[in-house]
Amino acid sequence: MTFQDLGLSEPIVRAVSAEGYETATPIQEQAIPHLLEGRDLLGCAQTGTGKTAAFALPILHRLNATPLGKGRGRRIRALVLSPTRELASQITQSIRIYGKNTPIRQTTIYGGVNQHAQVRAIRQGVDILVATPGRLLDLINQGFIDLRAIETFVLDEADRMFDMGFLPDLRRIISYLPADRQTVMFSATMPSAVEQLATAILREPVQIRLATKTSTNHLIEQQICFVPQNHKIDVLTQFLQDESIGSAVVFTRTKNGADKVVKRLLDSNVQAKAIHGDKSQNTRERALASFKQNRTKVLVATDVASRGIDVSGISHVFNFDLPEEPESYVHRIGRTGRAGATGVAISFCSGHERRHLREIERFIKKSIPVHPEYNAQRMAEYMAEMDDRGMGGGPRRPHARSPRRPHAMESLQQDRPQTMERKFKKKPGHVRSEAMDSRPGKKRRRSFSLARSSD
Repeated sequence: MTFQDLGLSEPIVRAVSAEGYETATPIQEQAIPHLLEGRDLLGCAQTGTGKTAAFALPILHRLNATPLGKGRGRRIRALVLSPTRELASQITQSIRIYGKNTPIRQTTIYGGVNQHAQVRAIRQGVDILVATPGRLLDLINQGFIDLRAIETFVLDEADRMFDMGFLPDLRRIISYLPADRQTVMFSATMPSAVEQLATAILREPVQIRLATKTSTNHLIEQQICFVPQNHKIDVLTQFLQDESIGSAVVFTRTKNGADKVVKRLLDSNVQAKAIHGDKSQNTRERALASFKQNRTKVLVATDVASRGIDVSGISHVFNFDLPEEPESYVHRIGRTGRAGATGVAISFCSGHERRHLREIERFIKKSIPVHPEYNAQRMAEYMAEMDDRGMGGGPRRPHARSPRRPHAMESLQQDRPQTMERKFKKKPGHVRSEAMDSRPGKKRRRSFSLARSSD
């Protein structure tokens, strides 16, 4: 079905056609007619299916069909909440492109940057506001934002909002909205917490569920490599030095881990930048822009940023650390294989991550095959070479010119009398050891637990 068949106004259809879009995606085809009628809607679909246009186009159509205020007399009539700064910026950019043939104004507000430019834009008058919860509440409390004229409220990536702990902020924001409004919720997954919120804020909503939360894109080739944790960076470096990899996203579990990966890649002459919550907004934008312009080959990110990366042409996704939540795996690998293109997702699994792998395979209902070219012997030779050069992740060899000096405590221990140890069982998994000093009347006790080695 074309966008013109959906009943959108001519200026909006013209702008969409100029971007090369002629046929609506399934989520757009099902959602747009109901949203044009003013119905509440609850949509569940994977990322990369066109959800932004599904709610942005009806908002632009309805606002353009009614008189708009002038200058500072404009009041915010549509509010879109996003969990991350990157996603908020992308939503605003899409709205700006789709509404370029209309007089509708839009702006974005998010934390991590000075608020003066954002306040100035709001004072000049906007029709559509895209915001992250924290900065929105800050400006509401300061009296810069009034939400009493909101006609349409969109909550995008609702499940990620819950994961990031925004539920208390959401409740406060919703309390500022008028009761008579259109409410739209989109989510990649539908956990019970999201369903409970939907029941509380939606009025007889239309429900659209295009795909189960466990499905993965069939265009993405998924592979697994079993790698010890301390050798992951060496294996990743060898993969990324392959010239056939155009651009890649590497996901780590922690922000500190992302920075360490970037440092090691740069040491190996692989151009890489990190993007995570500890980076300033300007730094994150520069890193993302450099990646989009192919000046940076590798973007290293955390899960918080995974849904804010909407870049075409990503050939590979690497899971440096397996995610603890199986749903995050689906969103991570969804950065590749977009818009009908194929992609490759390679995950590294250490011994203590096998439990996460089993949960992921159970979640997506399929086994992930081992990388076909992953040769353990070849990797071992490569890592041994890195160790010889002092670049490997394994234990370092003592430097020949700086022999280790014995610690003072070691000298003291050498002077102690020899001891005899007697062990007896106290309870399962726990052993108490009594060390009996050879000198009469001297006894030392210490307790320790025996940790059972895990898979």
